[in-house]
Amino acid sequence: MYYRLMKCALSAAYALLICLTWQWFWGGLTWGLALSSVLVSGLWLVLTRLQMRHLFRTYFDTLSRLQVLAPVMIGVAVSGLAVLASHSLILRAVAGLEFFFWGYIYMLYRRNRKNYMTQGHGPLPAGCWVNPPAQAIAAGDLILTSGRIANRVHESVGHGEVAIRLKDGTMGAFSSYMKKGTVINPLGWLTSAWLRRGEHYVILRLSEPLADERAKQMTALAEVMWAENESWRARINARRARIINWLPLPRSWRSWLAERTRATGYDWLGLFIGARAGDHWTCIGACLELYRRLGIKTHRYGTGLLGLGTGLFDPIMPVRFLADPAFRLLTDKDREAFEVSQTAA
Repeated sequence: MYYRLMKCALSAAYALLICLTWQWFWGGLTWGLALSSVLVSGLWLVLTRLQMRHLFRTYFDTLSRLQVLAPVMIGVAVSGLAVLASHSLILRAVAGLEFFFWGYIYMLYRRNRKNYMTQGHGPLPAGCWVNPPAQAIAAGDLILTSGRIANRVHESVGHGEVAIRLKDGTMGAFSSYMKKGTVINPLGWLTSAWLRRGEHYVILRLSEPLADERAKQMTALAEVMWAENESWRARINARRARIINWLPLPRSWRSWLAERTRATGYDWLGLFIGARAGDHWTCIGACLELYRRLGIKTHRYGTGLLGLGTGLFDPIMPVRFLADPAFRLLTDKDREAFEVSQTAA
């Protein structure tokens, strides 16, 4: 509840400031150019400063970078204009201070960039272990990979899978694909395929690693979710087939329409909003649902506009899991420890 209240307050503050800035741009404010410029710049400065620690910690998220850079550009332009347009020494001094603080925030932003490295189309925390071997991945790990979605949204990662231990003792990966729906694949085969395609992946390990019993429970839950998804897909496709067969169209047209509207088991609506269905998911939605059923608490995702729980305008982005306190990112220290253990063995 606290998270939703804070999100609602911050979303409302941003919305009001955007409206206020729009009115200032079109001359709708009646306080005079210099005073209104100082007020608009000052309000943006206060809101950005309050959010700065969080935004710097989530620099890998495009939205976080925009929430720094856009206010900085607005603040520098507006406070600079106030300095030039004002005939009051006090207003000029206040505007000058705001201009200085905007420059200081941008300097901190540039310094914060050194804590990250560019990987693919976006930043990742510096020192993270990129492309660890399959042997270093444990049951319960969240695997974040690059790929088509990451390329389109210009993020470092855009797909998620959960590592599970299969019944035969080998490692597998649970996820949901656009063309196949919910899947369980051999982990070694997957990592090799990603590397062949020139993709990269990183590992988020649960802060509290799974015991053997819970790892077995996770595998059982993944199989249940796979069966639920299969059942949903069969039910939806049968319903669509009945509707299409009822249409007064040539058979070839009906066949073409059935193929184009065939449900794969993927949650296409969930790709654009944060709401999660109960029997079909996006890749990261399937991962979240598996963790939820296992009783693992993660950060709240997809709460939607103003934190109201609708999922609207709030798709679940895999890159945001990099800041989730339920996980820790595997780093070069983990790589060194793994290499030592392999050498000892």
